[in-house]
Amino acid sequence: MTKKELSKRYGLFIISLFFAALGVAFTKHGELGVSPISSIPNVVNCKFSAISLGTLLIIWNCILIIGQIIILRKDFKLIQLLQIPLSVLFGVFTDIGLKIVSPIPVSNYFLRISMVAVGIIIMGFGISLAVTADAVLNSGEAFVKAISDKWNKNFGRVKIAFDISCVIGAIILSMWFFDFKIVGTREGTIISALITGIFVNFFFKLTNKPVTNLLKKQ
Repeated sequence: MTKKELSKRYGLFIISLFFAALGVAFTKHGELGVSPISSIPNVVNCKFSAISLGTLLIIWNCILIIGQIIILRKDFKLIQLLQIPLSVLFGVFTDIGLKIVSPIPVSNYFLRISMVAVGIIIMGFGISLAVTADAVLNSGEAFVKAISDKWNKNFGRVKIAFDISCVIGAIILSMWFFDFKIVGTREGTIISALITGIFVNFFFKLTNKPVTNLLKKQ
């Protein structure tokens, strides 16, 4: 792989981060819950609204990176530290996305569920671009891969277990913060968990070949 192609792939990955973050912003604005991996920062944001969701996502992603280092130890590759600046970008993009969507009214349930739907579609598109870029894993996927590699477990099953753990953790935090009420983790989280992958596959099949050709074009 040439340096030019590699730079293109990282550029595409940054673009993919923006769309994924914008998708998170749409689902957050719908107030029906966000994706499983973002659910814990979202609940904390509901409690401590002075701290932006983007900032909390940066902290959460850094925790996941530390988790990778603890799990992999000497097998952790220094290139994976690129996850840190990319996580910061994702957090910044999320806050920008929230400002973009803030004027959109969510005065009734139909508008809220529509925001979730649009957010999932945009997120699916962003993730599909990240898969095509094939540059570096985001911290959540990298954390799952670290567990999968360390203990020789199926990646897909570990991913499902991780997502479920995030949702359970978010619910426990919510009940602790809000007197046994579930806040910030609702049907939007479940819908996101069930159908985001469908849109990822759809957009990947649609864009992978032409985008890959652009990446390899000199």
